[in-house]
Amino acid sequence: MAKLEELENSRVKLTVEVTADQLDHGLEHAYEQIKKDVDEKGFRKGEVPRKIYEQKHGIQPLLEEALNHVLQETYTDAVMEHNLEVVSQPKVDLKIEEIEKGKPFTYTATVAVKPDVELGEYKGLEYEAPSDEVTEEEVNADIKKLQEQNAELVVKEDGEVEQGDTAVIDFEGFVDGEAFEGGKAENHELEIGSNSFIPGFEEQLVGMKPGEEKDVQVTFPENYQAENLKGKDATFKVKLHEIKVKEVPALDDDFVKDLDKEGIETLDQLKEDTRKRLEEQKTEANKNKAVDFAVDTASKNATMNLPEEMIVEEKNRLMDNTKKQAEQYGLDLDTYLQLTGMSKEQFESKLMEDAERSIKYNLTIDAISKAEDIAATDEEIEAKYQELADQHNMDLEQVKTQVNNQAVAQEVVFKKTIDFLVDSLQTK
Repeated sequence: MAKLEELENSRVKLTVEVTADQLDHGLEHAYEQIKKDVDEKGFRKGEVPRKIYEQKHGIQPLLEEALNHVLQETYTDAVMEHNLEVVSQPKVDLKIEEIEKGKPFTYTATVAVKPDVELGEYKGLEYEAPSDEVTEEEVNADIKKLQEQNAELVVKEDGEVEQGDTAVIDFEGFVDGEAFEGGKAENHELEIGSNSFIPGFEEQLVGMKPGEEKDVQVTFPENYQAENLKGKDATFKVKLHEIKVKEVPALDDDFVKDLDKEGIETLDQLKEDTRKRLEEQKTEANKNKAVDFAVDTASKNATMNLPEEMIVEEKNRLMDNTKKQAEQYGLDLDTYLQLTGMSKEQFESKLMEDAERSIKYNLTIDAISKAEDIAATDEEIEAKYQELADQHNMDLEQVKTQVNNQAVAQEVVFKKTIDFLVDSLQTK
């Protein structure tokens, strides 16, 4: 039996009594883990009775493993007894020095639990829906991007470097008069205005002519990835070889044919295909905006008291995901943060905000599904299993053995609840 005491901020304290028999069971479990290696005079190795072992060594060598076993079982029973939805690891208070063989003992476990949610206004929300219409200007702008993507760089015969030109340069960088690693290149093509170099570098090339040499003075940013160059003043010796400009292809049927798009051979066909694609993109984007509005507004209108432990655990999960994503690109977390321009403190602060928002969203959706009695039918669960099988190119029965039925049902309910919120929006 365990006593329950409700604390502030969605926390509870469980006071659990462990009987002498439960402690003895834990000691027996602990001894079984080491029994095969126990060697005492008069007994075969691995066949020493626990009583003999304890007479010589006491229970102290067994106590840590025994308590781990006993606490895991009794804490789980206590959580089930009070039907708690825990959302953090428990903080256990236990006086080990007071534990004696053959006697009961108590411990307390303080744990955060799923908070109650008081829903505010969540259905029939007024929403100013953006238009799905695609304008002629948007079609033309998209096609212009396509032209620029297919542009060729040609040598600029006369003139000087201008914004948008590509300068072909040799350069070598120096800090305090010394060349530094990675600061030298030959025949490097640099688009002026691309902001791909150190701030201030590209602007100083404007006005140069082929064959001209120049010293470019810059300062490395404080968040530059190379530690030895952060905030340092540097001089780059630059030589301009030639200037290239983009030659954009003419917008006609020949250009369209060169794109080699199936079923599209004329400019009119390209425009119609572009319009259709942009409409599909805008429709999908607007659906996502409606979802974001509905869920965000409903969660802001809801009241809940989130325990900090719950937010921290979600933040740690998000942190682990970020680290895994960085590792896929061969980066550690520090390098990844340098590339994003965020300090570790800023990153952790953002993760805490993201974690809190994510938890509020999920708790609000869960509360709405219960309030509206939204459930998953057998047919919907089966369809979701089939969707997962198709996504991962797996056999349906194989997916069912690997994915918990309750998890699938929860995902179905989550999606249905979001659809319910969006469908109830009052658009204007």
